[in-house]
Amino acid sequence: MSRNLLLLWLSCLLLLQPLQGMAAIPDSTNAAPDKGRLLLLGSGFTVGYTAMLVSLNKAWYSDQERTGFHFFNDNRQWKQMDKAGHFWGAFHQSRAGIDLLRWAGVPDKKAIWYGGLTGIILQTPIEIFDGFQSDYGASVGDAIANTVGSAAVVAQELAWREVRIMPKFSFQTTRYAEERPNVLGSTLPEQVLKDYNGQTYWLSVNVGSFLKEESRYPKWLSIAVGYGAQGMVYNDPELNKVRGFNARRQFYLSPDLNLMHFKGRSKVLNTTLYVLSIIKIPAPALEYNRTDGLRFHPVYF
Repeated sequence: MSRNLLLLWLSCLLLLQPLQGMAAIPDSTNAAPDKGRLLLLGSGFTVGYTAMLVSLNKAWYSDQERTGFHFFNDNRQWKQMDKAGHFWGAFHQSRAGIDLLRWAGVPDKKAIWYGGLTGIILQTPIEIFDGFQSDYGASVGDAIANTVGSAAVVAQELAWREVRIMPKFSFQTTRYAEERPNVLGSTLPEQVLKDYNGQTYWLSVNVGSFLKEESRYPKWLSIAVGYGAQGMVYNDPELNKVRGFNARRQFYLSPDLNLMHFKGRSKVLNTTLYVLSIIKIPAPALEYNRTDGLRFHPVYF
């Protein structure tokens, strides 16, 4: 998943760059596409994404042994944290793709369907690259997670014309990275990308959007459910047990901020909120895992 997370961050910089200077994304239901903006998006995306793929291929795969294309079943590894990462990444890539097509004046339904493919388009080359590596291969599980992530944002946009259930990410350092720094990361940036033990993936539900307009429930207050896992030093569940590591799933419940509620006239602020909305704000959280039972965190990152 670390390649997926890195690619998401790089592609977000590419996808969201045209949003700089925008106060809001216009309703393009009956709008005519802006050819200039479409040309900007198409050319910028093609050149930028090609450069990213070349760089990723060189940085990540150049020193690895190549084989014929093959598949590899990794569905039991890392307590499926990598699959959660693929879902999260594809969701936000497709979300950005949809909003950028709206920005370019593409009719709303076309923007949703075409932009919704963005996550799959961005993620599929990673699976192709993986398929030629001797140590692993293309993952059907990853491809399914990518597809479900893109489909999740398309479904919400078709149903509500907005995102009401937002996948989010948070991270905190763990002691497990010290056990295998070459795999789980030796520096903080590496650990954010590689240490599944410190990653938590959330579904933040914007409760206010499901209530009547006259409801007094605060529109900025969301409720988030989270999923994480710890005790994973090796990708093989049996090897973790043999080496004495107690790999376990963790489930969370926490309040969250609906950052998109705070949009205003400031173009810089709106773009910043859009980008930050993929991150879970630190807050109190209730955790459950099979080893410790219920635990309360005054502040959980």
